Amino acid sequence: VQILRSGALSAELVEKPVSENTIGPTLGADTIKRGTTAIAMAFLAVLAFMVIYYRFAGMVACIALFANLLLTIGFMVAVNAAFTLPGLAGLVLTLGIAVDANVLIYERLREERNKGANLATSIRNGYDRAFATIIDTHMTRIFTAIVLYVLGNDQLKGFAISLTVGLVISLFTSLYMTRLMFDYWLHKKWLTEMKMMRLFGKLGFHPMRYRYFFFSLTGALT
Repeated sequence: VQILRSGALSAELVEKPVSENTIGPTLGADTIKRGTTAIAMAFLAVLAFMVIYYRFAGMVACIALFANLLLTIGFMVAVNAAFTLPGLAGLVLTLGIAVDANVLIYERLREERNKGANLATSIRNGYDRAFATIIDTHMTRIFTAIVLYVLGNDQLKGFAISLTVGLVISLFTSLYMTRLMFDYWLHKKWLTEMKMMRLFGKLGFHPMRYRYFFFSLTGALT
C-alpha cells in the first residue's frame, strides 16, 4: 500500500486546458490545389497542341475533350466519389487517352486525303478504320483499371474509378461527338478543306520488318 501511495499528488481538472493542439486539413487542401493545377496545365497543354497541329480538327477535339472532362467530373460528383490524388491523376491520364483517339482518327483521315479521297469520304473512312483500334486500346485500359480496383488499395481504387469512367465517356466524345460536329459542318458546307501540320514525312524504314524482335522483347519484359 505504501508503494502504491508513494508519489501520489493531488490533481484537479480545470475547465481551461493547459494546452491545445489542432490538426487542420492542410494536407487535403494542398492535394486538391496541386491536383487541380496539374489537371489545368495538362488540359491547356493538350488544347494548345491540338489547335496548333490539327487546326480546325484540333478545335473539334478540344470541344470533345472539354465535354469529356466535364462529364467525368459530373459523374464522380453525382455518385459522391472521393477526389483523391490518384483519382486526379486518373483524370489527367484520361485527357491524354481521350485525345489519343482523335489523333488516330485524324492521321487516318490524313492518309485518306493523301490517297486522293474527297473530304467527306476521308472523314468517314478515317473514323471507320480507326474504330477498331480505339475500341481495342480503350477496352484493354478499362480491363487494367478493373483489376486495379479489385486488387488495389483505397488509393488505387480512386485512380481506377476515375480512369474507367473517363475511358467510357471518352468513347462517346471521341467517336460520336466529334463525328457529329464534322457531319454538321459538312452539311452546312462550312467545311471545304482540312489543313494540318506535318512534322514527319514518310518513314524511311519498315517497322514490321523488326516485329519478331519487338514481339520477343515485349514478351520478355511482360
